Amino acid sequence: MPDELDRVFKALADPARRTLLDRLFADNGQTLGQLCEHLDMTRQAVAKHLRLLEEANLIATRRQGREKLHFLNPVPIHQIGERWIRKFERGRLRALSDLKQALETHDDV
Repeated sequence: MPDELDRVFKALADPARRTLLDRLFADNGQTLGQLCEHLDMTRQAVAKHLRLLEEANLIATRRQGREKLHFLNPVPIHQIGERWIRKFERGRLRALSDLKQALETHDDV
């Protein structure tokens, strides 16, 4: 799992790859040509970024005739949220719960 997360973090570190993920989020199932539109990158550069995103399992591809469609895979991003973000929220939520309980107990007295 650490190697998988390393690939995900490396893929997400590049703003061009995040832009590609945003474009897939907005309109899933795009071809290379569609993803290249409105980007100031060559097809080869976009293809290289897509390859890294696919290796990180952030996108999945499917052939449809002569076209290769690219789809966002949100699972690795969700795993990052669970592993690296949610654990930091637990303490704050616990503190709020304790505060609520203390205030409710104080009102009863």
